[in-house]
Amino acid sequence: MEELKTKVLIIGSGPAGYTAGIYASRANLKPIVVEGPQPGGQLTQTTEIENFPGYPSGVQGIQMMQDLRNQAERFGTRIVSRLITKVDFSKRPFICHDDRGDRYEAETVIIATGATAKYLGLDDEVKYNGLGVSACATCDGFFYRNRTVAVVGGGDTACEEALYLSTICKKVYMVVRKDYLRASTVMQTRVKEKENIEILFLCNVTGLYGEDGVEGAHVVRNLGTDKEEKFDISIDGFFLAIGHTPNTEVFKDYIELNKEGYIITAAPGTATNVEGVFAAGDCADPIYRQAITSAGTGCRAAMDAERFLMDNDEV
Repeated sequence: MEELKTKVLIIGSGPAGYTAGIYASRANLKPIVVEGPQPGGQLTQTTEIENFPGYPSGVQGIQMMQDLRNQAERFGTRIVSRLITKVDFSKRPFICHDDRGDRYEAETVIIATGATAKYLGLDDEVKYNGLGVSACATCDGFFYRNRTVAVVGGGDTACEEALYLSTICKKVYMVVRKDYLRASTVMQTRVKEKENIEILFLCNVTGLYGEDGVEGAHVVRNLGTDKEEKFDISIDGFFLAIGHTPNTEVFKDYIELNKEGYIITAAPGTATNVEGVFAAGDCADPIYRQAITSAGTGCRAAMDAERFLMDNDEV
């Protein structure tokens, strides 16, 4: 078992974790980043990113995360490919353990564990990942301009995604398993008034098809009833909008979470309810969930950690 000590322990990678590492290491805090089970976060599963500043011609998700990782290492961030499985935030220094039994002692902690998009659980979602399947319309909608797409979900997020896509795409299907939308009244009205949005109520997607990418979806209406009806819709893109699960389970005994499991921070900063513990990125952001906003909060969290250490005469 290895024992590591640091002024700043960053749990999680991705834009938030790596950016926190860049700022903390430039402040000579010698941070450690524990990357987690998916180094680089969800963006490593994204093919092309066109909306992150500094990449005018776009960039592959894996490449951008490698660039951020390299930059963090350049300034002295130590990066460990482990998963934090246990924490003790009852007193400082904080103690964390990883999946190989190593122990971390940290004066401050930045949580940047992200959130995982919920999927339907279809094999085809894996098969066409990056080839027409997406969980972020803002990230990938641009690739489907003047084409036909489907959005799965009936809540506010699904309506927001559908409305956004309707400004880009020729046609948008909303596939809703209930006979009503769960979204707020104003969002329901906006969706129903959009001429190029068609809502398929009481419908479930059972599969996708296509040669080199998504070309259509298999749909069942009134699944499991005597009125069951199967049909296909021709689409070029398939967007999941059924929610995200923040990766915060390991912190729940110490960190205050909202009802969805997102970390609550003291706006406008990144401090949690535990002094010396900060949160950045999607694990504390149920609204925006963008690479650039995650990077921004990673910067803020590192600066907040530095100020905390200075206020406690530890820098």
